Amino acid sequence: MARARTEGGSPILSQQLLLSVAEELKLPLMQIARQAEQGLLSGRPDLETIQTSAQTALSLLDNYALGVRLSLAPEQLLIEPVSISSVLYDAGHQLDALAKNYGVELELNIAGRYGPVLAHRVGLQAALVSLGAALIEALPAQESPQLKLQLATHRSRYGIVAGLYADTKQLSKETLQRGRKLQRYSRQPLVDLSHTSGAGVFVADTILKAMNLRLTASRHHRLYGLGTVLQPNNQLHLV
Repeated sequence: MARARTEGGSPILSQQLLLSVAEELKLPLMQIARQAEQGLLSGRPDLETIQTSAQTALSLLDNYALGVRLSLAPEQLLIEPVSISSVLYDAGHQLDALAKNYGVELELNIAGRYGPVLAHRVGLQAALVSLGAALIEALPAQESPQLKLQLATHRSRYGIVAGLYADTKQLSKETLQRGRKLQRYSRQPLVDLSHTSGAGVFVADTILKAMNLRLTASRHHRLYGLGTVLQPNNQLHLV
């Protein structure tokens, strides 16, 4: 398998990520098989749930493929002014059905008014959707009394932060760092957060790296989350 490398020479794409994606796909495929079997027995298949499971699998594959393309062909990166509120809204819409299946309440939190940020819109949305899907599947295993996930943006001293936040301390810098180290050796590298491979987190990480961005842990309104820092469009004129 071909690998793309960052300027520093470290591999972006790896067999470990591909294995994580393959491992993650088992869950929605098992759900589809189980739901289809129950539908045959009852004569009333739950087509809506089957569709959501299938869409979850397809979305993970599509976003993985996007990360591969952007990493191998960075000339495809079209960096342009993007409305972060629009990206968060569309990402939330994509995640809505999955969240309902897991009993997770999605919230959109736009803290203030912002102008456009510089980003590859499709890549940014794909990263947020991949990250959101992984967190939606992880939240029911946490001890939080309320299963809520916020798609939020806020201003920091480094730029405009966009990410996903919940009331769980496991969404931390230490969990993310440990997961990156364990990804090569473990089927559950985010063991403190998720009982799955957490592939969506690493797919988001790959897409953001291809865009010269970084997946980081952050805090917002007393919630813990993972996201990325984006630069306002007006900084383009300072170069």
